[in-house]
Amino acid sequence: MFKFKFLLWVFSHLLRRQIRNNSDCASYVAGKTLVFQIRTLSGVGRYYVIRDGSIRSFAGVVESPQFTLSFKDAAQGFAILSAKDSQAAFLSGLGKKDLMISGDFREVMWFQGLAAFLQSPKVVHPYDRTAF
Repeated sequence: MFKFKFLLWVFSHLLRRQIRNNSDCASYVAGKTLVFQIRTLSGVGRYYVIRDGSIRSFAGVVESPQFTLSFKDAAQGFAILSAKDSQAAFLSGLGKKDLMISGDFREVMWFQGLAAFLQSPKVVHPYDRTAF
């Protein structure tokens, strides 16, 4: 459970760094107001507030977030959130019911765009024809 809690805490710090150092990310969050949470079904988690071009996070859960990502347990949450292929892990987690999403799906889609700023850019080898 500690790894899951730590990952949620680090997530906000990584996003803050991206907002500060990446003008595209800063533009993406500019003017956005959003409250969401990432948690386990047992209630362990963090909630995040995006407002005025910045992000803050708080331990615990909030009463009325715009959306919630709920994981079956901390181990599944950590595995899915830290997977190298995050999109495939999310889809697999949804299919297996290890991840449930509730709330405004438009905001979830916006959040996926924000989370993409944390993905390292794909390096294409000049002889890799599958990348084209």
